[in-house]
Amino acid sequence: MSTEATIQDSIDDAATTVGSVWPIHSFVTANPLSGFENLPFGEAVTQAADLLGGRGYPTPETFRAALEDGRIDTDRLDAELAARGYDDDPATLLGRMDVEVESTEPDTDTQRAERVLTKWLSAFLDEGCAKWSMPNREAGFYAAVREVAAYDGEIPDNGVVASLPETPTEAIEAALEPYPESQYVPIFEEQLAALPGWTGLIKQRAADGNEWQSAHPITLAEYLAVRLALLDGFGVDLRPSTGPDSTEADPADELAEAFLSAWEASYRAELVERVADEGRSLPDSEPPDRPDAQLVFCIDTRSEPIRRHVERAGDYETHGYAGFFGVPVEYRGYDAATSVSACPPILEAQHHVSEVPTDREAQARHDRWSSVRDAADAVVDTLKSNPAGAFGFVESAGGGYGLALAARTLVPGRVRDLLRTADDAVPDDHEFCEQIVGHQHTYVGDLPVGLTRDEKVEYAATAFDLMGWTSFARLVAFVGHASETANNPYDSSLDCGACAGNPGGPNARVLAAICNDGDVRAALRDRGFEIPDDTVFVAGEHNTTTDEIELYGDVPESHAADLDRLRADLAGARESATAERVESMGGDASAGVDEATRRAADWAETRPEWGLAGNAGFVVGPRGLTSDLDLDGRAFLHSYDWSTDPDGEALEAILTGPMVVTQWINAQYYFSTVDNAVYGSGSKVTQNPVGNVGVYQGNGGDLMTGLPHQSVMVDGDEPYHQPLRLSTVVHAPVDRVADALTGHEAVTELLDNGWLSLTVVDPTQDHRAFRYERGANWEPTAESPAAEPAEPAVTAVADD
Repeated sequence: MSTEATIQDSIDDAATTVGSVWPIHSFVTANPLSGFENLPFGEAVTQAADLLGGRGYPTPETFRAALEDGRIDTDRLDAELAARGYDDDPATLLGRMDVEVESTEPDTDTQRAERVLTKWLSAFLDEGCAKWSMPNREAGFYAAVREVAAYDGEIPDNGVVASLPETPTEAIEAALEPYPESQYVPIFEEQLAALPGWTGLIKQRAADGNEWQSAHPITLAEYLAVRLALLDGFGVDLRPSTGPDSTEADPADELAEAFLSAWEASYRAELVERVADEGRSLPDSEPPDRPDAQLVFCIDTRSEPIRRHVERAGDYETHGYAGFFGVPVEYRGYDAATSVSACPPILEAQHHVSEVPTDREAQARHDRWSSVRDAADAVVDTLKSNPAGAFGFVESAGGGYGLALAARTLVPGRVRDLLRTADDAVPDDHEFCEQIVGHQHTYVGDLPVGLTRDEKVEYAATAFDLMGWTSFARLVAFVGHASETANNPYDSSLDCGACAGNPGGPNARVLAAICNDGDVRAALRDRGFEIPDDTVFVAGEHNTTTDEIELYGDVPESHAADLDRLRADLAGARESATAERVESMGGDASAGVDEATRRAADWAETRPEWGLAGNAGFVVGPRGLTSDLDLDGRAFLHSYDWSTDPDGEALEAILTGPMVVTQWINAQYYFSTVDNAVYGSGSKVTQNPVGNVGVYQGNGGDLMTGLPHQSVMVDGDEPYHQPLRLSTVVHAPVDRVADALTGHEAVTELLDNGWLSLTVVDPTQDHRAFRYERGANWEPTAESPAAEPAEPAVTAVADD
């Protein structure tokens, strides 16, 4: 094997320990330890702590508070501790976990090298913020740095970096010349893990191959070439600090695992018991009366409270489905500069969908306003950023800016109302544009524009199959979701995770257009979906910050009254939902909508909403299991009816798709809570955005990779998010779940390694509960009623 191949293979091996990081403008919640998911959870956090420096379990103070609040059942805790050989009381054991972590002094030469490296990384990876771009970016990162290195006085004039070789491989080879090939992988692992934010971004960008990567390419090999050359120039020893077998488990981690497992078991037992009890009281299979409307929300935990309030507002059914509505599209809005992949990161976009104006008069009004606004923004931006004009601009415009700052700070809600009144006079995209959903026999890049008839039928049928639909209301609304915040670099982290950190409204519009297509509906009838002629599909978007739900477009005159009544009831549901939301944030519930609106508009508000904080459960089953339960916005809810899925294909799709995505989200919140400095992004107060790709803490260094402190913590070190691994509960026969998992090693590996749990409530066995155990074994849970003689554990048959 050639040296180049050896180096590249070693880089590929080392890169598996680095989690992907998405640009902050399209934030994707993902497990920061995704590269360790092939290991049991305890081993993974130990290795990650050694490599990345982050803690893997909640603090003793967090466990102590959970015990005092009754969130950890003491009997379950005693059982977990006894199973590990501990018989001391919990208070004593928590005291043993209070171990001072020895801090190590950072290497100053490494810091100097990283200061130079991150300076050029931020310049090269900039996505449209810099006014003066780094030269020669189109040639790639290594070539661009090689060209400017001679003019950078911070770069040493000795070692490999003093005269960079022509190719990255040659630079790596020169820097590693004193080290044997057996050390390549551990060296690369440590060097990639030193700045996991930047390397995670490079890894994701290279894999994605987006427009920025095509224009300004960068690879991990180029990154390592520059990094190793700089370290060589500063005289840093590259020998790995640890060997492959040198990682030792922290004794306190075994105790922490016991407390965490007991806490999770306590939450899971209550959730399973409530779901099982509701399952036993489900009505017979007689078809229910036709509701006035059916609304399909994202499975996002923030949908759970608003769904409860919508159902109380009238004769409405609500359902849960992944927020990209099963249509993996690359979407480009009318005014958008670039396209976005509006689908989960585990999928690739299959179609390009864009907007085409249909109302020329409304388009003209929109364009006039947009051109004026864009021109004004451009002038102000130029004056603020131009070195020659910035000071004069501040002097002349200071008074106006002062008044604007005071208004936005003191009366943000009124400023928002004023701006929205102005915006209401200008048509939104969806008011004068239609999406190009039909197949156009053209391509944008590698993607076909629009969808064929057969593809439309398949997406619609899949949606109804997964949700178990057999009947349809006069109005069916697909409701995506987005957030509304001001002055928030992390705004996309509050948008739809299933849409890769983008608003879900466009995807809802695509599916509504598909289902209103006459040819599609005829084909769906042939497949057993009897959609009545009077059923009309509409799309909408749920503002998760204010709980306002906007329904798009018009309906036939025959349905106008239905739509008006639904909109009025949604406004009423918003009132009660925001009261609940505001109270959960420590506010006055009676302020409701006004307080939620203030938080959305206040540019000094560090916590406009809690996002998905608190998430802990994922319930897969009919709405009847949870409609009478207040799950406190902590559970993802996916509609599913086992009786309409005899072959288990719909269940298989849910377990291998949405369950995996929810585990990513759950892991992101977990690790951002247990170590916000390493796996989160610290306080928003001290963050600085860089290049439209991420944030620094302070004025430089590594990109922060996770959620801000204010998204998961109440104050100081007190978490709002309860750091628990995801508990999935599925309402289906246990053997069907076992069959659905068969052959999906990536999913069973997550279960076997303890990254999430799976419990089945079996409707064919009096709703007894069975928990997945390592090796595809199913054990009756302690909560299950003792029925007759206990049936033996069910074991799934693995593929040969």
